[in-house]
Amino acid sequence: MFAPEYGAVTAVRKHRLAQARERTENALKHLLRQATDGHAASFTSLQGALRMGDRQLMALTQRLEREGLVRSEGAQFQLTAEGERVALHVLRAHRLWELYLADELGVPIHRVHEAAERAEHSLSKAQLDRLSAAMGHPVMDPHGDPIPTGDGSVPESPGTPLGAWPPSTPGRIVHLEDEPPLAYAQLSAEGLRLGQVIRVVDRSPTRVVLSDGENEYRLAPMVASNIHVAAVTAAQVAQPWPEGVLPLSGLPSGASAEVIALDPAFRGFARRRLLDLGFTPGARIRSDLATFAGDPRAYRLRGTTIALRREQSDRVLVKPLA
Repeated sequence: MFAPEYGAVTAVRKHRLAQARERTENALKHLLRQATDGHAASFTSLQGALRMGDRQLMALTQRLEREGLVRSEGAQFQLTAEGERVALHVLRAHRLWELYLADELGVPIHRVHEAAERAEHSLSKAQLDRLSAAMGHPVMDPHGDPIPTGDGSVPESPGTPLGAWPPSTPGRIVHLEDEPPLAYAQLSAEGLRLGQVIRVVDRSPTRVVLSDGENEYRLAPMVASNIHVAAVTAAQVAQPWPEGVLPLSGLPSGASAEVIALDPAFRGFARRRLLDLGFTPGARIRSDLATFAGDPRAYRLRGTTIALRREQSDRVLVKPLA
């Protein structure tokens, strides 16, 4: 029980220290988010974010002030330079870990936020530097949020909020805000994704209607505000891929095609796996067999039969052969 490295007392002490660190970093992250959004953080907003009682939160804010991480101005709280440094470290950990889970481990996008919330408090700067280097120093997380650099600078947030985007003007989705999680879950369930070109076809106080030319999406204004878009060229609107090129999932059964490329938005481990299997430019592929439900489908490539799910074959761009 009292062993200095692995006894029960030591385990309890470590658990309490971890809890204190998590509360501290969550409070600093909330203050950073409020400042980035142009809002002042207050005792009430902290209480809502951290779900703590008055006495606990009072003790926490007093400790943060003593440690030089936060300063109070009336009923509002602001980060000090040191507090901002710690908050940016946590934000960097969260977004790098989200990208690692989505791109390298293939975790479904709607599950990465919760997992990153747990992992963000246990990663050191050295670990984050190695993780960033291993992934090629990415600048965006899987939701389109900018990832802070190791020196604490933050790339400019991309895009314009959908609420400020002019109706009927095509825009490419560059960011899907993942908080609150319920709103992001609805966007994912609707099938909206980064890189998709959409237009606002109707807007009212109770709904926002979007269209990508084939599908229509009806969203509550609060949910739609989590979408950020950027301008697209006329060529991107009219034809997202070169003429005659289509996703592998659109190749009819028995037809053959030449692999042109993998979708540039397809990254990480899943992309490398397809390249290792031979999905490289110039390779010839034939659509062989489909299950009763149509997914997955079998393809013949380089003398081997390979089964791909629809979400994978959608990312392989091919040109049908005569």
